[in-house]
Amino acid sequence: MSTVETVRGPVDSADLGSTLMHEHVFVLGEEMRQNYPDYPNSWDEERRVEDAIQKLSELPSRGIRTIVDPTVIGLGRYIPRLQRINAEVDLNIIVATGIYTYNEIPFQFHYMGPGLLFDAPEPMVELFVKDIREGIADTGVKAAFLKCAIEEQGLTPGVERVMRAVGAAQAETKVPITVHTNPHTGSGLVAQRVLKEEGADLTKVVIGHSGDTTDLDYLCKIADAGSYLGMDRFGLDVLLPFEQRVDTVAEMVRRGYAEKMVLAHDASCFIDWFDEHAKAAAVPNWIFTHISDDVLPALRERGVSTEQMTTMLVDNPRRYFEAT
Repeated sequence: MSTVETVRGPVDSADLGSTLMHEHVFVLGEEMRQNYPDYPNSWDEERRVEDAIQKLSELPSRGIRTIVDPTVIGLGRYIPRLQRINAEVDLNIIVATGIYTYNEIPFQFHYMGPGLLFDAPEPMVELFVKDIREGIADTGVKAAFLKCAIEEQGLTPGVERVMRAVGAAQAETKVPITVHTNPHTGSGLVAQRVLKEEGADLTKVVIGHSGDTTDLDYLCKIADAGSYLGMDRFGLDVLLPFEQRVDTVAEMVRRGYAEKMVLAHDASCFIDWFDEHAKAAAVPNWIFTHISDDVLPALRERGVSTEQMTTMLVDNPRRYFEAT
């Protein structure tokens, strides 16, 4: 077994238990929140914290012991708020380091780096490694995995630079990686290629949002190259209906890929990308309890065994975080 860093400190990987592998406590644009606090939703710190505590407190009663939160720079990572929430919830929350962008990198990196105006080693690698080895800011909380993204825009220069920095940081620290991808553009395969070129271990990579497609050939290629498939958007039925998501997981299990899939919702207690009332009406099942209450019974009806569900919820997350 290995030690895994969480918001509340290190835990043994054997104690992670049933794990939702891609959930956000908050997704926030801090500059927008500070300058336009009522758009598109009002922000009341105390109310939002109490709401998060209530929503996360529903998970232990469903047997969920851990959530993996890939909220990084670009999504509003703020560890002190997470620490405050986690102090009231009996749940392991694992946090990440990295940068989330579909296009450009933050301006703080535009002019400093290899071959740039101020020529220097890649500063992102140094920052990511520091988050992993020393902790995030002065919180004492260490990141346990890395996060990057590639969307419909493809491998833009900014996306590639972040991805290569993430791959290099993984090669140095050996912590795992989660990648936001768009399976309809085949970007999971692109991410695997780039990360491998930087020395990353593809068996320690989750290709996120793979559950948004029913393309079984694509999913098998990702898994056969060694990575985990993030079947991690249950509840986002506007992107792919519930029945198709469940059918895809069941068929991949039937084909022998239970050991290469992890499950989650990509949900959040609060996200400021949408009006919250419109969001609730459009995707009512995009909540943390949907897998426990609806998905697992549906998988069981399709012949997925309790042992196979345990593989996806317990064994695969544990192996993902365990040192090799």
